[in-house]
Amino acid sequence: MLSVPASRPNAYTGSPLDRAGHRRDDQDWIAQALADPETLFAPVWRSRSLMKGVEAGKPEAVLLTGAAAEAVRMAGGPWAFLGLWEGRPVFTVDCSAAEDPLPLLPDGMGGFTDLRQVAGLLPAGEASVLAHARGLMHWRTRHRFCGVCGGECAPRSAGNVMVCTNCNAQHFPRTDPAVIMLVVRGDRALLGHSHRFPNSKMYSTLAGFVEPGESLEEAVRREVKEETGVEVGEVLYHSSQPWPFPASIMLGFHAEGLTDAITIDPEELQDARWFTREEMRDAAAHGFSLPRIDSIARRLIEDWLEHGA
Repeated sequence: MLSVPASRPNAYTGSPLDRAGHRRDDQDWIAQALADPETLFAPVWRSRSLMKGVEAGKPEAVLLTGAAAEAVRMAGGPWAFLGLWEGRPVFTVDCSAAEDPLPLLPDGMGGFTDLRQVAGLLPAGEASVLAHARGLMHWRTRHRFCGVCGGECAPRSAGNVMVCTNCNAQHFPRTDPAVIMLVVRGDRALLGHSHRFPNSKMYSTLAGFVEPGESLEEAVRREVKEETGVEVGEVLYHSSQPWPFPASIMLGFHAEGLTDAITIDPEELQDARWFTREEMRDAAAHGFSLPRIDSIARRLIEDWLEHGA
């Protein structure tokens, strides 16, 4: 069965924010929001997000208000307006310049944690807001200079646009499209093991970035052919997932495998195999592991297994 619907939303989707783009250039409104003690701030420290309850296995996002928010803003890092959460303004601020930002905060505020480690345990809305903040601050801290002339850039639109102070070129946050696909042939699916995987036993779906002038379906077929030598026929969309680690959108597909033989590209993969449903339903017993639960790769696999024979 190739056509498999998405069973539930992916991690980092379902944002509760109204992005309120019309407010970004309203400087008076932004100034008032920044000064409002009820405004919420999602701090980012060296690509980590502020949370509590992590050690207990019940993580919660910590959004700062009032004096605590002002303390991290005084670290002098970039900030940006994210949107409105039930009418309350939400900003993000990067406090990476502080060697340790926790002493700036009241006791009991938790700590800074890699969002990917706990996203599957966070409420969906909180994970989405923290991912939004992380991705935007990554872009801000790495686009201080113009890619056209090399001049210094200044933030505009409440931190959502960078404008060159020399040539006036505008630079917007970038999101790179990547296709990720579970290739299916009969009762088997194709998974690969990359040199880059931190888990030496993990096998996951194939993936790759979309190239200029290429459709998504063409990208799926090209990536599978390049990495494994397997020919792909029908390509059906499944779902998408923001992946701001640092700046991608994952576009998920199920794809029809037309050939069996595998010839891996050693630059991309260490191994690739066809796995049966039985093997994938009990990966540990067969000596391998599946991708992390917050990934769209895992969702593609689980939905195929759930709808299989």
